[in-house]
Amino acid sequence: MKELVDLNADAGESFGRWRLGDDGALLPQVTSVNVACGWHAGDPATMRDSVELARDNGVALGAHPGFPDLAGFGRRAIAFSPREAADACLYQYGALRGFADAARTPVTHVKPHGALYGLTIREPDVARAVAEAVGSVDEELVVMLHAGSPAESAASSGARVAREAFADLDYGDDGRVVIEPEPQEKDPHKCADQAAAILRGQVTTISGGTVDIDADTICVHGDRPNAAAVARAVRARFAEEGVAVAPVRDVLAARRG
Repeated sequence: MKELVDLNADAGESFGRWRLGDDGALLPQVTSVNVACGWHAGDPATMRDSVELARDNGVALGAHPGFPDLAGFGRRAIAFSPREAADACLYQYGALRGFADAARTPVTHVKPHGALYGLTIREPDVARAVAEAVGSVDEELVVMLHAGSPAESAASSGARVAREAFADLDYGDDGRVVIEPEPQEKDPHKCADQAAAILRGQVTTISGGTVDIDADTICVHGDRPNAAAVARAVRARFAEEGVAVAPVRDVLAARRG
């Protein structure tokens, strides 16, 4: 079992008076947070609040760029070229960076959201383009991509890539996650079991098979109704197993040795 891992959460996904998730309860449980940048969710005030919440909790701050699809929460496919996907990520990173600079806290990583993340899984050229664009801004910036071929393809370009797995999503026999249109509550203990299995290098699929997996960071989705409970259960399981948690940059530094 791995001895060190990042636990990340997608958050900052409220919009105006419409509230989604309990970021105040969730962020103290994680080591990295990915903040929506206004295209699929979020707005300037929410972004500012999320940046300050991450700073005050000592959580590594990342941008969570998605498709321009507020109505569909960024989970509907759009035919972006590799360059368009890369530009979308840079644009939204820049928006978050403004609030981060004002709060005197760094942006350490970028993780595509929803259907844009799915595009990086299906199309290696998109994964590479996004990773190269992120690296062109700052060679220390990390891009989080799906563990397996998407992350490996992007890493081959020389970018700093974190291999991501999921505590609260099912896996298909092809090793890819099964995206839920509308996240429901999940048993926190089963999510903790899956997180522990990931750190042992395998995950059980929806058909009962297993696939190998090598992950640097494990995600909990902030829009799941009981996200904070899931994150607490995962952290508790890590403590039982003697697994330490750290922000994604520290995990990658340890991996490089």
